Amino acid sequence: MPDKTIVLATSNKGKISEIKELLKGYDIGIKSLLDFDPIPPVVENGETFEDNAYKKASFTSKALGFPSLADDSGLVVEALRGAPGVYSSRYAGDNASDQDRIIKLLIEMKGKADRRAYFESVIIIAVPWGPALTYKGRCEGLITEEPKGNYGFGYDPVFYYPPLDKTFAQMSREEKNRVSHRGKAMKKLRDELDKVMIWLSQQTTRSREL
Repeated sequence: MPDKTIVLATSNKGKISEIKELLKGYDIGIKSLLDFDPIPPVVENGETFEDNAYKKASFTSKALGFPSLADDSGLVVEALRGAPGVYSSRYAGDNASDQDRIIKLLIEMKGKADRRAYFESVIIIAVPWGPALTYKGRCEGLITEEPKGNYGFGYDPVFYYPPLDKTFAQMSREEKNRVSHRGKAMKKLRDELDKVMIWLSQQTTRSREL
């Protein structure tokens, strides 16, 4: 693997595809958990997206010996007092499908006039010996009455983005990456990528001196 290798701390194919697209064109070797032998799952019991993102990035980096990038993101719905929030992927149970989670959400939202919601993403890059960098993004929208669109993953079919008059699942990947929570967080990372690579190089040198 090249020296500039970052491991994505996920096996979610939709998330892997999005992040690889967002880092396309940069001189970085992008791997994911799918490229390695299985490692123990991280217990995502943090109270915030940042807590969970750090847990995943730090653990993966230590387990595999490479810098690791973790994204923890979720849907926050005003009328549900912030739910599903950090439990977005487990909202309908640990083994639930995207469809199961959407069905549960729409049941919970039935009859509610306030459809405001936002997606939040926290991206953290960690190295095996401790330090980490953090980038955040948010996208505000509305929860639809029914799923619309066939693209994306997760809650995309029920998250309506008014400026484009589309749900995330009705957008092309390019459209979604421009406006999404993850796209905004990744843009912040890309804007500093030269500094990030210098930082990673410094951290690698420091670890060899310890």
